[in-house]
Amino acid sequence: MTQSHRLLLITVLSLSVVLLSPLLGIDHPVSAEIKRQIMFEIRIPRVIFAFVAGAGLALCGMVFQAMFNNPLATPFTLGVASGASLGAAIYVSLGLSFSLLGIDGTSFSAFLGALIAISIVYGISHFRQGFSTETLLLTGVAISFFFSSLILFTQYLSNVTDSFRILRWLMGELSIVGYQDLMQLLPFVTLCVAVIIWLSRELNLLMAGDDIALSRGVAVKQTRYLLFFITSLCVGAIVALCGPIGFIGMMVPHICRLIIGSDHRWLTPATLMFGGGFLVFCDTIARLIIAPAEIPVGVITTLLGGPFFLWLLIRIRSKTA
Repeated sequence: MTQSHRLLLITVLSLSVVLLSPLLGIDHPVSAEIKRQIMFEIRIPRVIFAFVAGAGLALCGMVFQAMFNNPLATPFTLGVASGASLGAAIYVSLGLSFSLLGIDGTSFSAFLGALIAISIVYGISHFRQGFSTETLLLTGVAISFFFSSLILFTQYLSNVTDSFRILRWLMGELSIVGYQDLMQLLPFVTLCVAVIIWLSRELNLLMAGDDIALSRGVAVKQTRYLLFFITSLCVGAIVALCGPIGFIGMMVPHICRLIIGSDHRWLTPATLMFGGGFLVFCDTIARLIIAPAEIPVGVITTLLGGPFFLWLLIRIRSKTA
């Protein structure tokens, strides 16, 4: 089977999940008008939002793994998710309530926290000359742990209600109504997709090593930082709107590499489609498994991601042995 046929198969499967998902779970004895409202005002925008968010997280994971040539790198590696989570936790614990330009205060605070995390990591990477990608990764991990400890500290100082709200947000969920959140997210993901497609050749060369990339005319440092900023902003926007949904950025790119190979000209559209369809699939399970109640979708993705992470570690270990 050729790469084009495999990409077509991934696309068909993902679109099938997207089309079927809104139809599942509308068996309640309600009027046709209520069913129509559920379909067009809740289900369809939620499915489209899940597809866009899943595609964004998967593509950012693919870029991080290529940039750092590290199969364990994820969109959350550099502390973006922890920064966004800290921003949301502080907003909730302070009892604030506002919206800015139609953006909910929680989402605005989370995005501001993500920007602060990006700025800190970028600033530290310029603190001295010759910072390697490994050092940048370690800096991001250190910032992530530091922000995580501040989140726990904030939860400890909060009352029971606010602590539960923070915990629920940290699980990651897609309980959106209408198209407003989708319109806020779409520009970030669209810009990210456009930049990644534009730099697909550079991503292939970065995977081969900095020396080879430099010899082929790639401005390695500038390209890496451009990708870092664009993907971090995309992840920050996704986390701000639906919380930290883990492991999609790790699992999906690896699955797509096994199916379609490592050429980013094919891997990018495959990861986009598979990532979007995978999050829609997980959200459908989260919505139906204990209906009429819902499980936060981040719980489902983490349940699937944990075993996958262990398998990946064993696979890497067996290759290096």
